[in-house]
Amino acid sequence: MKKIAIVFGTRPEIIKLAEIIKLLKADKAVKTLLVFTGQHYDYNLFEVFMKELELPNPDINLGIGSGTQAYQVGTVLMKLEEFFSKQKPDIVIALGDTNSVFGAALAAEKMKIPFAHVEAGIRSFDRTMAEEVNRVLADQISSYCFAPTQTAVENLHNSEAFKHNIILTGNPIVEVVQKNLERAKNSKIIEKLGLEPEKFGVLTMHRAENVDSREKLENMLDALKSIETTIVFPAHPRTLSRIKKFGMQEKFDSIKNLRIVEALGYFDFLHLCANSRYILSDSGGIQEEASVYKKFVVVLRENTERPEILEKFAVLTGFDEQKITGAIKKIERNFDSLQADLAKIDSPFGDGNASKRIVEKILDAVNEDVPKGERREAE
Repeated sequence: MKKIAIVFGTRPEIIKLAEIIKLLKADKAVKTLLVFTGQHYDYNLFEVFMKELELPNPDINLGIGSGTQAYQVGTVLMKLEEFFSKQKPDIVIALGDTNSVFGAALAAEKMKIPFAHVEAGIRSFDRTMAEEVNRVLADQISSYCFAPTQTAVENLHNSEAFKHNIILTGNPIVEVVQKNLERAKNSKIIEKLGLEPEKFGVLTMHRAENVDSREKLENMLDALKSIETTIVFPAHPRTLSRIKKFGMQEKFDSIKNLRIVEALGYFDFLHLCANSRYILSDSGGIQEEASVYKKFVVVLRENTERPEILEKFAVLTGFDEQKITGAIKKIERNFDSLQADLAKIDSPFGDGNASKRIVEKILDAVNEDVPKGERREAE
């Protein structure tokens, strides 16, 4: 029986891979192995996500935990080599740009196992970002590049990626959000927080290059103080520790409109964002999700690897206090017309069939009689 290994290490990867996992698990002609690297090492929260998304437990937890980029990539590489040696998968799949993804791509390449990269070709063109380095290198050693948009396809053709298996699929996040929005309506998070729909904003901030910067954090806190809307902030422990380290705790505590909440399960977070007034975030995944549930995002970055959303669903502000507050004021002035316009725009990340397209190609690939280590050219 052919074997397919799906490697993931973070909660966003689990969410985006959910439909792909379900489709492959439903095919009894192949054996699908789920490999959790443990890069997001809160296993209890990981289990909550898996349960909510109705996914089976992983076949193995590599348990790599936190550490430097080199440590995480190196540990994934060593542990996957051992696992792949025992299980002998016919293809390895990973999604995104984390250290787990690059480690999986490298392990597959070294062991001459075809590697399929989901979300291939997206680019910020900012090599100071660890994620950019990971995604570029993963693409270069992928046998199959599943590109979410035409822009990503063009990026791949202009890169050193293997040109014969670049496939435009859309992004699987579209169907994941579409299928779970209705279920998320059962969430009571808005009532629990004493909020009203579209009367609050949501803030997420977790990237190391942002929260490790005293200047960026201070600018963000100053911006938040001038925003009147209640802002719900599922605060990452790293962010809270840096605020304390930089001596900003008093300023942080003085922001009366800021509601700090613990990390949320997927349905609570999805319901919260889908019913928000707007979102402030440095997350790439949220930029994609918001285009499905039609909310505007103030992107707390200087660049984005999702340029398709700019001007339509989002604006780049970085951590410039004036740009952040200016963007919020513009949203507030035009909220009703903005929401009406967003409702008319299709998500630029696909039609909700990306997972199906990816799975069809994966099954075709494992059933081809191509020796491991060789790349079959598309006809």
